[in-house]
Amino acid sequence: MKQVFTKLCFMLLLVTATSAVMAQFTVSGTVTDASSNPLSGVSVKIKNTSTGISTDAAGKFSINLPGVKGTLEFSYVGYQTQTVTVSSTTGSLSIKLEEANTSLDEVVVVGSRALPRSSASTPLPVDNLDVSVLKTTGQTTFDKALQYRVPSFNTVNTPVNDATTLLDPYEIRNLGPSRTLILINGKRKNLSSLLYVQFSPGRGETGADLSAIPTDAIKRVEILRDGASAQYGSDAIAGVMNVILKDRFQYSSLTLKSGVTSKGDGATYGIAYNGGANISKKGFINYTVDFSQQNNAVRSGIIDVPTEIATFGNPSQPLTSQPNKSIVDYLKVYPNANNTNGTGEITAAKFNYNLGIPIGENGQFYSNAGIVAKKAISNANFRTPYWRTDAGLLHNRVPGAPNYTGGNNPLYEGYIGYRPSFEGDLLDYNATFGVKYEKNGWKQDVSFTMGGNQQLYTVENTVNRTLGTASPTAFKPGGFRFSHLVGNYDVSKSLTDNFSLAFGTEIRNETYKIISGDTASYSGEGANSFPGIRAENASTNSRFNFGAYVDASWDITKDFLLNGAFRTEKYSDFGNANVWKVSSRYKFAEDKVVIRGSASTGFRAPTLHQIYAQSTQASFVAGTIQLSGLFNNRSKQAFLLGVPRLKPEKSDNYTIGLGFTPNRNLSFTFDYYNITIKDRVVYSSSISTSDPSTQLYQILQAAGVVQANFFINGIKTRTSGIDYVASYRNIPLGNAKLGINVAGNVAISNEILGSPNNPKPISDAGGDILSAQIRSLLTESRPKFKTVLGLDLSVQKWNFNLTNTLFGPTKFQDLDNGGSIMNNIKQVFKSAVVTDLNIGYDFTDKISASFTVNNLFNVLPKWKLELTGKSSDANYAAAAATLANPADKSLLEGFLSFSGRYRILGYNGSQFSQLGTIFNASVNFKF
Repeated sequence: MKQVFTKLCFMLLLVTATSAVMAQFTVSGTVTDASSNPLSGVSVKIKNTSTGISTDAAGKFSINLPGVKGTLEFSYVGYQTQTVTVSSTTGSLSIKLEEANTSLDEVVVVGSRALPRSSASTPLPVDNLDVSVLKTTGQTTFDKALQYRVPSFNTVNTPVNDATTLLDPYEIRNLGPSRTLILINGKRKNLSSLLYVQFSPGRGETGADLSAIPTDAIKRVEILRDGASAQYGSDAIAGVMNVILKDRFQYSSLTLKSGVTSKGDGATYGIAYNGGANISKKGFINYTVDFSQQNNAVRSGIIDVPTEIATFGNPSQPLTSQPNKSIVDYLKVYPNANNTNGTGEITAAKFNYNLGIPIGENGQFYSNAGIVAKKAISNANFRTPYWRTDAGLLHNRVPGAPNYTGGNNPLYEGYIGYRPSFEGDLLDYNATFGVKYEKNGWKQDVSFTMGGNQQLYTVENTVNRTLGTASPTAFKPGGFRFSHLVGNYDVSKSLTDNFSLAFGTEIRNETYKIISGDTASYSGEGANSFPGIRAENASTNSRFNFGAYVDASWDITKDFLLNGAFRTEKYSDFGNANVWKVSSRYKFAEDKVVIRGSASTGFRAPTLHQIYAQSTQASFVAGTIQLSGLFNNRSKQAFLLGVPRLKPEKSDNYTIGLGFTPNRNLSFTFDYYNITIKDRVVYSSSISTSDPSTQLYQILQAAGVVQANFFINGIKTRTSGIDYVASYRNIPLGNAKLGINVAGNVAISNEILGSPNNPKPISDAGGDILSAQIRSLLTESRPKFKTVLGLDLSVQKWNFNLTNTLFGPTKFQDLDNGGSIMNNIKQVFKSAVVTDLNIGYDFTDKISASFTVNNLFNVLPKWKLELTGKSSDANYAAAAATLANPADKSLLEGFLSFSGRYRILGYNGSQFSQLGTIFNASVNFKF
């Protein structure tokens, strides 16, 4: 009997335990903000597990929990995380999330490193962009997404620009890529090794590779639209962009992406995985893997025959005579001259992680890193047989085709020319390791950051004519490498209820390397289309700098805030720099109105690229070898020309703004800015002269140079404008919610003050370091104004986003050769509106899809020629006569687009993408 009783007890315990294990219960409810507006996409997780779901468009959720009791964790970007204990008897939950009042404390870019504040009360203008906002653009890279969400940010593709296929120049407030500091989780991102030297926006500058950052790794982006040199040092004249990576793990996601243009080309494919885990109560690891492929999108124009004959033939002879006849015959068969100009083919693999491990109750070890490997392939202009006849590529034949060279050599029968290709291999990496902790109210952060960018180039299907039949058809023309090491130590404390203090130091070492090409790539005239870097131009150069800052924030009253900062820097190559900043904010009308402003000085150290870059080519002139091209700032040629060594740019920044928030769903901000830059570094025009009586001629001859370009602290500029933002969200429309956002930038002035700092030998010879073409690039090559109007509508499981972006006019002054009529003629791109439509649908709480039509109405940039200048100008009358004569005007338009090759895809770029309508789709899986 005892044994039977024991067995019955054991069976009862087993059944009870099994029932407990198998038991589960369901909890459902709604998540809203403090104003009872539903929040979509809130993470609802069973605490200390990876099991969880997200709220739907109406903020509703339903989740199964094991056992009879558990704890749910509700988290959402920009809101405080909330935990709730639930049981099998819990009814429907109503969760209200409070906005986080320290959303900017991961990296303080709000103008004071002492006391972080939300953007509503900051004394400076800050854009806060959640990654979901960027994804609704449908753009395939981070930098292009910013183009359609941030009015003061501009970037655009430029065709047949060789290495710039790897990354496109960008800028904020028309100040070039080198004057916006890029941070990742508050730490400096390394520059690219590429120096832009083409005649396109950003010429003579470099910047960080924004496209290297996978969008799926980003939590949000903060953009401070004000100078911040006093807090962060060099490069922050126009502002600071801080990319904040995803941290606490909520769920894993897999995103599949694809797209194509309305022409059926330029296809894109991508797959991105984001995952991670939470480590104890506060720790985390979050990582992203991203693979993408972009195919060519070709937008070649039809060749204008008169211009082509004027370029390669003899316009004074009839079309039936040679070489004109060969040109006409060739273009009848190949109307676009076999050109395939357009966007390049790009393959990229990206990896990124963000890590935080708690140390005790008040400390954390943190780290983040990213690496991208990218290959870009683009095409140079097709070398038609009447342009070039290179014996090494005579295999490019069409049986039965005539001799298109304009001659009678049977060797060229059927020869149709060749198309050189350019390949670039890019490796970009960054990593940060640090510890932050708090003791007795003192917050301390010590970190080490490393980063680098390397580009190596290959050109194929071309020849070095100097080598004749011995020339290879593929070359390694060299490349560039940049790296930096950065150490930071930052301390801050709220000393009283209304006064905070911060101070810190930074040490940085930078290295720039120019890598020479193989001998065949630069011997003689070098590889056609992309000559190699000569061995004598290769070099490795480094510098070291040390900086320290102090920053204080004082709430004089609860409404009146005053911030102040001072920074000193010492560079090993040019000496010291001292800068300061003062900013303030005053709130009234129950905190609904804010007046804010700032005054500051700033500086930008010339990059190592601008100091040491040298790219010269050899040519035979009068029986001797002479050089031409870019000579670095430390070269003998620059010294003889009287070009001084580069020193830092200095800036004066002023802002004043007004913010108005009638209620939590409606807000307006208006901010005026004025930035004056002294000793601005510019890449000069090509300097040359044929007058042997001038000192310039004698210097060039003595240096063995026929023409020279160089970097110089050449000009003083002023940039001013207005930024405005208006937002009205949660507008009820039946069961739907509508949000309206308007953001814009208007450039009031972007001008060169006074005359350029021309070295005396150049000015005496009638030369100028700034041609009309370069002046135009500096002052007019970005939109005069830009406005983004967005409408967001959420209806149950559907999300709609309609965005209209107004791009203002852009101007280019091209074909400048000193005294030409082009000094009084500009290529003007008209204002245009680009419409994007994004439709999203949540199939379940785990599966969603998005479809985007970029440039819904297939709007293309359009330009025309306009007369400019004064009637008293020497070439004004001739320029006016040219535009009044249809034949002459058509010929000039042909010259501006290389005989029409770039009629569709402008060589210098335009305000926005020139590819027309693009369709993009993505599917996201959460698990």
